[in-house]
Amino acid sequence: MNERLPDAAREAGPDAGTDARPDVASLPGGARAALEAVLMVIDEPATAQALAAGLNLTVDVVETLLAELQREYNGYTVNAPDVDDASLNGFSATARGFELRNIAGGWRIYSRAEFAEIVGEFVLEGQTARLTQAALETLAVIAYRQPVSRARVSAIRGVNVDSVVRTLTQRGLIEDSGTDPESGAILYRTTSYFLERMGIGSVAELPQLSPHLPGLEGIEEFYDAGRM
Repeated sequence: MNERLPDAAREAGPDAGTDARPDVASLPGGARAALEAVLMVIDEPATAQALAAGLNLTVDVVETLLAELQREYNGYTVNAPDVDDASLNGFSATARGFELRNIAGGWRIYSRAEFAEIVGEFVLEGQTARLTQAALETLAVIAYRQPVSRARVSAIRGVNVDSVVRTLTQRGLIEDSGTDPESGAILYRTTSYFLERMGIGSVAELPQLSPHLPGLEGIEEFYDAGRM
């Protein structure tokens, strides 16, 4: 097996994967810049623990750096008397067009909501990225009733939802959550990407429906009686 490895890999030994990683402190900007570089390329939120492991830093250090970056992007890095000095040193006293958020159980950089319309013109131009009304209604049922089968969602909506469920799965908004022990039907639940798009940490943060549905106090019992 070793004969197939490049010379450098053979010389580095079995722990080369770990030892070969550069010391982030020796990189331009140090650990802070290294963390920022990672945050710029990840496509889903990462926990402080995962970031710490990837950068070979302690969780406490990463959490401190995350807080600093979040404040910097929000324009809170300097006091008013220090604005001029900060500008000369490359620090901005104004909010950036992006922000660092802690949602869906992890950290990631996002463009600010205030620029959604502008960003949308670039990202969505020529695309049909918006979900249809049918898809939104189906997604809402799954979000509030998960884990739930397609048959049950169809019963609640009164229409066949097979194609819509496939679309939501392809979009990464829902996923397989196992099977119903009684019927064997596939159950579906929302994904971490759904939480990310909603800007919440868990489904428990979804708004309560009961205040908006007067007269439906027994809806849970009704649905449970006809569970599929």
